[in-house]
Amino acid sequence: MKNNANSRKNAARLERLQKKVEAGLVAAHFPEVADIAISMTYNQIGLNKSLLRTVNFFPDSYAFFRIDCVNRDCVDGGFDLTKVIATTIGRRGQTAKGKLSCQGSGPAEGHSAITYKVDIRYS
Repeated sequence: MKNNANSRKNAARLERLQKKVEAGLVAAHFPEVADIAISMTYNQIGLNKSLLRTVNFFPDSYAFFRIDCVNRDCVDGGFDLTKVIATTIGRRGQTAKGKLSCQGSGPAEGHSAITYKVDIRYS
């Protein structure tokens, strides 16, 4: 059973890597953007402790804005911020805030959610 879960996680990891490469670079999609910073607070169900994380994207970064779930038992989980970032850049906004729940599968007690803030700087 554990082998099956590991192979699903490995397959999901390989698929994510392929999607990342296929996404292209930030500079190709958003040439006017100097950098994007995503600040997140992870909240995992069943844990009282939050985890803070910041992810930065630059013109030569992949334009793949899906952040992995921190729960190691989660399969194909994560938080897709693609629409948030594209919409914010489309209106030439500098900041977006919100909450997202993990989109993965796995033990329900391990699911997480994030509160995020996206900051975008333009060239």
